[in-house]
Amino acid sequence: MIKFTKMQGAGNDYIYINCFKEKIEHPDELSIKVSDRHKGIGSDGLVLIMPSDMADFRMRMFNPDGSESQMCGNASRCVGKYVYDNRLTDKTLLSLETNAGIKYLQLFVDGGKVDRVCVDMGEPVLDAASIPVNLAKKQIINYMMDFNPEQYAVTCVSMGNPHTVIFTENINRLSLVKIGKKIEHFMLFPERTNVEFVEVDSMNKANVRVWERGTGETQACGTGACAVLVAGVLNKKLDRNATISLPGGDLDIEWNEIDNHVYMTGDAITVYEGEVDL
Repeated sequence: MIKFTKMQGAGNDYIYINCFKEKIEHPDELSIKVSDRHKGIGSDGLVLIMPSDMADFRMRMFNPDGSESQMCGNASRCVGKYVYDNRLTDKTLLSLETNAGIKYLQLFVDGGKVDRVCVDMGEPVLDAASIPVNLAKKQIINYMMDFNPEQYAVTCVSMGNPHTVIFTENINRLSLVKIGKKIEHFMLFPERTNVEFVEVDSMNKANVRVWERGTGETQACGTGACAVLVAGVLNKKLDRNATISLPGGDLDIEWNEIDNHVYMTGDAITVYEGEVDL
């Protein structure tokens, strides 16, 4: 039996395991098992909280299909809450090692527990080859792609993982299962892609539906919200500070003009704790 904690940020829920105490030998297989919403615990994936040689803590995140992701913004906020609330640290400024590099977390404490976290997500990557996108272009901004029969103007951004942002209308009418999966596996995306469909309310607010690679439609995606803000600025649809509203809740995103970093602030909530039999 291993102990776990289920946590969520903006409705993006993961199973968190404290690897200071537990030993997980096959996290890919475990993620498939625990993520199943009918036969398992039910989640958007598995997160391991681990020691780090280069930061305060290390995070590894696995999708429900067993694939490992470079980064998850919502999960990183919950890791910050977990390590503080469980007395693994008394610091409110933390460094977190991820597969997308070291991220920095500011914890906001209320009543002795963390309720919100701001994550320095670093600089957005706009170079097409680095995202990656297999097109002979430096950047992919408002570029028309044919997904047969759908055609969309896309903007591609990496926030440690690849995102394809599409500004459109009536996003609640989209068959996201059909079009999201098609775009995720589109031939121009060699590492697949996350997909965000965006309906802009104003320069300070946008509504988003997310299709995450290896997962499907989720309630929220932190790196996706950051990619949406960056894409919105590049397309002159959003200011550098905006609220990104997702089905699971709102995230406050800033693309700082001075240091070029993207900052994400949102909630971090413990749902329950339990044990699971391997």
